[in-house]
Amino acid sequence: MIIEPRMRGFICLTAHPDGCAQSVKNQIAYVKSKGSIDGAKKVLVIGASTGFGLASRITSAFGSGAATIGVFFEKEPAEGKTATPGWYNSAAFEVEAGKAGLYAKSINGDAFSNEVKQQTIDLIKADLGQVDLVIYSLASPVRMHPVTGVLHRSVLKPIGNTFTNKTVDFHTGNVSQVSIEPASQEDIDNTVVVMGGEDWAMWMEALKAAGVLANGATTVAYSYIGPEVTEAVYRKGTIGRAKDHLEATAFEITDALKEINGKAYVSVNKALVTQASSAIPVIPLYISLLYKIMKAEGVHEGCIEQIQRLFAERLYAEGTVPTDEKGRIRIDDWEMREDIQAQIKALWDTATTENLSQIGDLAGYKQDFLNLFGFGFDGVDYQADANELFLVPSIKS
Repeated sequence: MIIEPRMRGFICLTAHPDGCAQSVKNQIAYVKSKGSIDGAKKVLVIGASTGFGLASRITSAFGSGAATIGVFFEKEPAEGKTATPGWYNSAAFEVEAGKAGLYAKSINGDAFSNEVKQQTIDLIKADLGQVDLVIYSLASPVRMHPVTGVLHRSVLKPIGNTFTNKTVDFHTGNVSQVSIEPASQEDIDNTVVVMGGEDWAMWMEALKAAGVLANGATTVAYSYIGPEVTEAVYRKGTIGRAKDHLEATAFEITDALKEINGKAYVSVNKALVTQASSAIPVIPLYISLLYKIMKAEGVHEGCIEQIQRLFAERLYAEGTVPTDEKGRIRIDDWEMREDIQAQIKALWDTATTENLSQIGDLAGYKQDFLNLFGFGFDGVDYQADANELFLVPSIKS
């Protein structure tokens, strides 16, 4: 079938298997071009199918020659219906890992569940024995709590006051004002349950209890802080409370891993175009201005560039892992440079529908959004029939 992007709001309903495969190949090529990293050799990535999680799996495999297990929750393809992009990304990754002689297996299921945790532990025991790196990169709007059975939904809302600021519809380029009502305490609590650190801690506790963490094992979760202009809806909003909880959990996990000399870190990463960030008011406008400036300064990075630098220059560089005063790895350092943020602040008030294409990188934003779903890549014939039924036997559901 010929597959084209079909949009509904901030979601693309289709994904292109050949485009997703090209994306994976491009990321692999980048990692290989940067040379080898003396990193972990047996890696579990929880949330491995898109974004930072996928980049972490690619960097581990093709930067360090690691055996990888990926856990994710993606929709398989059916005849006449495409899979989610994460399915195609993971299938393509496994094909490329196989060509390179690298171990790669995947589990497709609800990572919040006890069943998937046990399934993962069983696979580690059977095939790898132990893992020495666990990446936690889940991004889900809902979580079924494995103990209480309650379904929790996260929200993206400010806390305390109604928030009003500029945003952009990146499909049309229309800049407008948006107002968001403040969260209730229930909203805050639910968001922390879904996006905080509880599930990360549950994963690490289960892995440790099962004896599948190697001595000196490291675990890393991903977070974001961002600038003043987005803080009301992000870092000081509901999602910020969840990130605060995630970051505090790192210290609890480190304490729990002391007897095996383990360590937990949170890496604060750069703002990037993702399915989640595209739905957060204000963020698309901020990213379009940020991209323009960082590209002009020669310091723009996508997911794979960020994670390759995290592994090569932070996690597995010589000496101790550098952290800020709150114990966080800061790979958002280029985004948060004072000169870059000062330029964004100066442009923010002047941004309009008419001038955004000049002062911002709206075209780059749209391109990155399409790329998430496998569209817009050079070397892919989008007018040719594509096989939507791209299946890989080692992805276990």
